[in-house]
Parts: sequence; structure tokens; C-alpha cells
Amino acid sequence: MKTGAFVMLMAAGVLGAKPVTPAAHQAAHDAGGLHFVRVADAVLENDKPAAAIAGNKVMVDNFSFTPATASVPVGTTVTWTNHDDIPHNVVSPERKFKSPVLDTDEVFSHTFDVAGTYKYYCSIHPRMTGQVVVR
Repeated sequence: MKTGAFVMLMAAGVLGAKPVTPAAHQAAHDAGGLHFVRVADAVLENDKPAAAIAGNKVMVDNFSFTPATASVPVGTTVTWTNHDDIPHNVVSPERKFKSPVLDTDEVFSHTFDVAGTYKYYCSIHPRMTGQVVVR
């Protein structure tokens, strides 16, 4: 099967609300670098907090922020590094911070001087979300 025909079948499956199997996902990835992101994997739910990981570095890769939740003390500077092959940014919905568009290997840093939970997302890919918990 040609790649174009495969992509059309994949699109028909997605548009028809049929699930994409892991084998189809891998085949699509190998065929043209397509990336599928399940909404359930990307959205942080208020009633189910993600496990907090201490650290001041967040990696942006494969359409996700890792760790999804970073826990840091007051006064810490957190640095996001885009390791993905497409541009992303880091935006606080409350407008506490906003990065420029980050190309591959570009970084953005922000210092958190006040305790609280700071949610953020990529405005280019809004399903990409994360948070910094400052204590």
C-alpha cells in the first residue's frame, strides 16, 4: 500500500470515530512521522493531581511537558527546553508568564517568587498542559 493511500485510510478511521490501533499508530509514525496524542493523556484534571516531581527543568518533547507537574520552592527559576522537532511555547492562562515560540533546543525560563500552583499550556497545541507547584 502506498503511503498516501495509508494516510487516507488513517484519516477515514479517525474521522469515522474508529479507534487507531497501536500497530496503525506505529505504521503511520514510520511512514511519515505522524504523532497521535490522546486527549486523556494531555489534560490535567483538577480532581486527580499528577504526581509532582521536584526539579527546575521541564522538557518539551513528543507534544508533552515532562514532568507534567514540577514541584519547586519559592524563588526557583524553572527552565523549559524544546526538544521536539516543531515549535512550542509556554503560556500561563492567568498571564503570569509567556514564552516566545521556541524552536528545537531553544529555552525559556521563569522565576517563581510566590507560592501557588501555576498551570500552563502550549498555545500552538492547547492540549499540551502542565503545572508548576511552588511551595
